[in-house]
Amino acid sequence: MEATIRLKRELAYTGTILKVYRDRVIANGIEETYDYIHHDGAAAVLPVTKEGKILMVRQYRNALDRFTLEIPAGKLDDPKEPKKECAYRELEEETGYRSENLEYLMTINTTVAFCDECIGVYIARDLIPSKQHLDEDECIEVEEWDVKDLLKLIYSGKMTDGKTVAAILAYAQREGIRL
Repeated sequence: MEATIRLKRELAYTGTILKVYRDRVIANGIEETYDYIHHDGAAAVLPVTKEGKILMVRQYRNALDRFTLEIPAGKLDDPKEPKKECAYRELEEETGYRSENLEYLMTINTTVAFCDECIGVYIARDLIPSKQHLDEDECIEVEEWDVKDLLKLIYSGKMTDGKTVAAILAYAQREGIRL
């Protein structure tokens, strides 16, 4: 495999949650321009009730111009914030439940072709009722779902959020849950 060398990286745009760079790269002996998006990172939580149901959040996603069904997640407050701490916070903020028992499930790089976003995914058990702490612009509905019904949404193509799909499939595999 031939070496790839980055010649130059220039900041092209700074947004509220990401930075877009323009990279000059030599790949396979050819000089190219690549777009690169930097994201400080995020955490997501798969909350499991005593009954084995999954708490999901339904919220509007501007990029898709529709409501999506997802596991709770959010960006790190600071790039150095531990992902597990972010997961604890996002669980309570979005669902109104907290947990003192977060278990690491997996790490996901969401779009490796052009973005370095990295999401730590955790399982939350022993859920304790608390209170939602939504941002002013957030409108989130919390729903309980059976894992098998979530698998049906995935396999029918109705659930497409990458972090959610990966987390549910990994959890179902780990727990031996099948359709």
